[in-house]
Amino acid sequence: MRRDHAEEIAGEVAEEVHEHDRGLSHDLPVLARRRMIRLVAGAGLVPLVGCSSQDETSAAPSAKGPGSPASSAECATIPDETAGPFPGDGSNGVNVLKESGVVRADITRSFGDSAGGTAEGVPLTVTLTVVDAASGCGTPKKGAAVYLWHCDREGNYSLYSEGVTDENYLRGVQETDDKGRVTFESVFPGCYTGRWPHIHFEVYGSLADATAATSITNTSQLAFPKDVCDTVYASAGYAASVRNLSGLSLETDGIFSDGHDQQLAVMEGSVARGYTAKLTVPV
Repeated sequence: MRRDHAEEIAGEVAEEVHEHDRGLSHDLPVLARRRMIRLVAGAGLVPLVGCSSQDETSAAPSAKGPGSPASSAECATIPDETAGPFPGDGSNGVNVLKESGVVRADITRSFGDSAGGTAEGVPLTVTLTVVDAASGCGTPKKGAAVYLWHCDREGNYSLYSEGVTDENYLRGVQETDDKGRVTFESVFPGCYTGRWPHIHFEVYGSLADATAATSITNTSQLAFPKDVCDTVYASAGYAASVRNLSGLSLETDGIFSDGHDQQLAVMEGSVARGYTAKLTVPV
């Protein structure tokens, strides 16, 4: 479904490079699909990978914070989301995954002969822990791969947005370690019109699949807590993000409005020292 969606928007990107994820109306098929799954599951017609306190009215409240590993009784696959119009995975024209250099931990700089820019902003370390949902989130997915990308401080996406089409920064692939973890060194993304601050990622069964740009197993997005966004955006270089964030909320965002508990990162740090964002990704 996501690939068809990418093909549908491919023709529009050239006309409006700053559309980005284009909000609720653009992603309505994805959201409707997720809501239908929850509705049918609530009627007992579809077996679930797991259940969460949000879907089970009789379940006891979880002591775990957002982004923390769930117990087997709470485990559910990470929500499926649109990759947006700027994935760079070959589904919308540009394919960075087959380029030498894309497998890397530091994604702040562009790589290759034609690109040499560096993304500026508050330092951000992102760690995703990929786990097996079918086993109750207790088994790490060793040897899987994650492709991660996001906009820069100005809200632009490398390879697509005007002024950075020759850059490929803020994009990279990592293979999960023995604990199912991947870690990327980046910068805190800006907030552009119509979307809550977020990071895109795709999970692949292996590094070979990722660099061949084939066999995506999961596509989702990471959300940032509002208090951290407010603090970061008060620093130099994020003035536009302050204005854009003022009219948004997680509850009204076109992607996160139907539930963001599994996608809200656990954050630590400061503007001076940089931040860490952690999220458990059941697949």
